[in-house]
Amino acid sequence: MGFNFSKIETEPFFAVSSLYPTKTIGHGKGFGLHELLDQIGAVASPLLLAAVLAWRHDYRLAFALLLIPAVLSIGVLLYARTASPQTEDAAARATPLATKGFPRAFWWYIGAVGLIAAGYVDFPLIAFHVGRENIATAPWIPILYAVAMAVDAVAALIFGALFDRIGFVTLAIAGLSAAFFAPLAFAGSLPFVVAGMVLWGIGLGAQESILRAAIAQMTPLERRGTAYGIFNTGYGLCWFAGSALLGILYDVSLPALIGVSVGLQLLGVIFLFALSRRLTFANGNG
Repeated sequence: MGFNFSKIETEPFFAVSSLYPTKTIGHGKGFGLHELLDQIGAVASPLLLAAVLAWRHDYRLAFALLLIPAVLSIGVLLYARTASPQTEDAAARATPLATKGFPRAFWWYIGAVGLIAAGYVDFPLIAFHVGRENIATAPWIPILYAVAMAVDAVAALIFGALFDRIGFVTLAIAGLSAAFFAPLAFAGSLPFVVAGMVLWGIGLGAQESILRAAIAQMTPLERRGTAYGIFNTGYGLCWFAGSALLGILYDVSLPALIGVSVGLQLLGVIFLFALSRRLTFANGNG
């Protein structure tokens, strides 16, 4: 239900390979465009799952078919690596892995984003709830995911363009827009769940685009690969810890799960608002 083979984690590779393109068209637009292209598969795959489940009710066949785009994705990556090898100039710019040399705002930023990640309920738990409470039949579950991924793609482009115009405050706006998806996603009615998945997709689109775009503006070019590695590590650990906590709370108290989810995200949004004002003031714009 929650698997998505189109989302093979290539962010570290892309973060390095896209430094110059995103600088040319704008970091927000560049990462937003990347997310839009990524979501083509993220929408097509769950729709394929839904079709197979509606036709045969066979989970094994449905997931086996997803091996096809997975193998094709790996093949494209291998071809890209062969067709565009690392240049000598790029190799010469490589620096040793170290956590020093980053501005204080970078670490505050990771903390704020970590809070949002910790409070962000992963889709498999939402899917489990929908199935357990008989809110929708099995074929509808991947369709819900496809809806969220479609919203994700549009939100990534919109917030990406907005980020290039108004800067870091866009992060807080995006986080605030999505913070209240949990009460809707865990409601007992399908229309509310759909509305919750729309908000969930908005937040994910922002996370997959402008969160990375902000790193490009806060860190020096020669340290950016390390910065993305540190960011992805912190983000992933916070998401893992938060997912574990929210999963435990689901068995204890659904209102507690919703409260913790919303509370952590709002706390992260507050930090992002404060950070955006501090960065604006430091740049002499406020």
